[in-house]
Amino acid sequence: MGSHEREVIGVDDRVSVGRAIPLGIQHMMSMFGSTVLVPVLTGLNPNVAIMCSGIGTICYLLITSNKIPSYLGSSFAFISPILAVGATQGLDAAMSGVVVAGLVFLAVSGIIRLVGTGWLDRLLPPVLVASVMVVIGVGLAATATDMAFMTTDASGVEVFYGTGAIVAAVTLLAAVVFSSMGGLVGTVPVLLAIIVGYLVSLALGLVDFAPVAEAAWVGLPHVSLPRFDLGAIALVAPVAVVVVIEHIGHLLAVGEIVGKDYRPMLPRSLAGDGISTVISGFLGGPPTTTYAENIGVMSVTRVYSTQIFWYAAAFALVVGGFCPKLAALIQSIPSPVMGGVSLLLFGLIASNGLRMLVSNRVDFDVNRNLMIASVVIILGVGMETSGIAIPIGDYTLPGMATSALVGILLNLILPRPAAEGEGSES
Repeated sequence: MGSHEREVIGVDDRVSVGRAIPLGIQHMMSMFGSTVLVPVLTGLNPNVAIMCSGIGTICYLLITSNKIPSYLGSSFAFISPILAVGATQGLDAAMSGVVVAGLVFLAVSGIIRLVGTGWLDRLLPPVLVASVMVVIGVGLAATATDMAFMTTDASGVEVFYGTGAIVAAVTLLAAVVFSSMGGLVGTVPVLLAIIVGYLVSLALGLVDFAPVAEAAWVGLPHVSLPRFDLGAIALVAPVAVVVVIEHIGHLLAVGEIVGKDYRPMLPRSLAGDGISTVISGFLGGPPTTTYAENIGVMSVTRVYSTQIFWYAAAFALVVGGFCPKLAALIQSIPSPVMGGVSLLLFGLIASNGLRMLVSNRVDFDVNRNLMIASVVIILGVGMETSGIAIPIGDYTLPGMATSALVGILLNLILPRPAAEGEGSES
């Protein structure tokens, strides 16, 4: 594994507190933008969402016995149903749907524990998992480029943002340069790039300090209890099934990056996500899910230690739960800075998908492999980047889930070459 490059810090390895703190802050900063965006769009409290992401990640690490390096942040899949319920029955009713969505995760986890995970090998061959990883990374391309290059003018129209593009370019270049350096710098390139981008933004007058000045140093977030409503539950909870597909994709992506087979741990991983989502629903936060941004950070830094995620979760818990000023300071980071970093992080997830194709020696002379990869990648990336989701009754099926389901279907119906010894039990 590229021994001429940086050392790999494994899942069970430990680093000193002095190294763990910047690594933990880096993970917190990477998830911050997206985790705050969900409550901003749905009308929930951003600080509660940050706090719940910290609590949820701690629960996840405990339930998975500290074996899976993952960060849990706000899930985008639930935005539409939460908005729909919030507009008619109120956000407290929507939270009851979030609590039950967490219970759906736990139910699926229980079913998988009963039937085992051998079916995953049959359902998700390497060519399909790798293609879905490409979709996860490239599907986020529109989000990254939008943050990096676009802004909304006074009349509410999206326009190209020249100054922002410069900031994004400087941030991206800094991230690439730092990540190619050795030592401590090479393990915190994202954090250092964000700092560089922030300083450039300051020099260009892009940072608004007013909310930071107004925020208190110490304060508790406004937690709110759910109000149980069957209609709200029926609208919100079933989305969990879509997130289960996303969760499996992320778990296999993490396994591919760190070099471990996490399929046997899928029930625990889903249970961790479920309990995190239940807690979040009871506190007035959005549902949680494993985060692609943090998978990207692991890929660029080659630091996989779960110890770092404890630090990231603790920082999120403190920042979201007890220090509004710090939360406001992080929220003051201009969008182009995070856009520049995201261009690298999301690209790395896609690149890991390509690497998986190579390391598993997927043969593209075999027609079924060619068909599965072609359809999954174009369908998934096309839907994700253009914001298309398939409406199914009151729900929508986003690009990643749609392409994964189509890929599973193709894998089941396309004839297999005669000499193929797959489907081995895990």
